[in-house]
Amino acid sequence: MRKLFQFLARYSTFGLFLVLGTIAFALFVNNNRYPQSVFFSSSNYLVSYLYQVSSSVTGFFNLRPENDRLLVQNVELKNRIAVLENRLALFEELNKQEFPDYVFAERDFRFIPARVTQNSTGMTHNFITLNKGRRDGVRAGMGVVNAEGVVGIVTIVSNRFSTAISVLNPMSQISSKIARNNQVGPLVWDGLDYRYALLTDIPRHIELQVGDLIVTSGLTPTFPAGVPIGVIDSFSIGDGDAFHTVRVRLAVNFRTISSASVFYFKNYDELRELNP
Repeated sequence: MRKLFQFLARYSTFGLFLVLGTIAFALFVNNNRYPQSVFFSSSNYLVSYLYQVSSSVTGFFNLRPENDRLLVQNVELKNRIAVLENRLALFEELNKQEFPDYVFAERDFRFIPARVTQNSTGMTHNFITLNKGRRDGVRAGMGVVNAEGVVGIVTIVSNRFSTAISVLNPMSQISSKIARNNQVGPLVWDGLDYRYALLTDIPRHIELQVGDLIVTSGLTPTFPAGVPIGVIDSFSIGDGDAFHTVRVRLAVNFRTISSASVFYFKNYDELRELNP
């Protein structure tokens, strides 16, 4: 308290100057129209600027909820598209049959939206953790994708979380095909570059082109057919080799992935029993 009084006594003259200066400025502005208009124009500009800054800060902190809302909305639209595509495919197959009353197996699927809570790209064996688990319908063996393409395959599931083996893992093998000619082969990662993987078991007589689209084959219950994986970046074959060495540039940027979706087939458990 003593130091406070000493401080006030030391700067009392300057404080009195500020008070009198403020009063004089207020009287000057209130009694003269031009300074008054300049002052209020400047104050309005300052208030507007502060309001704009405040709105920008508030908008920044509201981005996360907005992104989550857009993610859910995007997944809902994907689910509607998936239903319509399945129905269209069913009608097309029915039209090709001599017996239109033939009953096809149910193939419907939907998407389970998820947020990536943990991800690695610099390890030899990389994994991705999602904030959706058993209570949300996630099961081991289900495929994980995002807006760009294939991300990985779920391996471990708890009640609220799940871990997926990333495409960037030598233990991961994605059943793939070349979209142009439907040639099937497994996609594996060689552990060298997070941007590329290898498409294997492509016979030497198959014609390849740089830029060929690689998609999921649909031959396993993990992914439906046609999900983008990447494009052929380069390929080569030795004189005595039976298969091409095909380098695929992955569609997904694993360094920036923040959200994903899990494919949920309606009859997934039954399909897994038939295709362990």
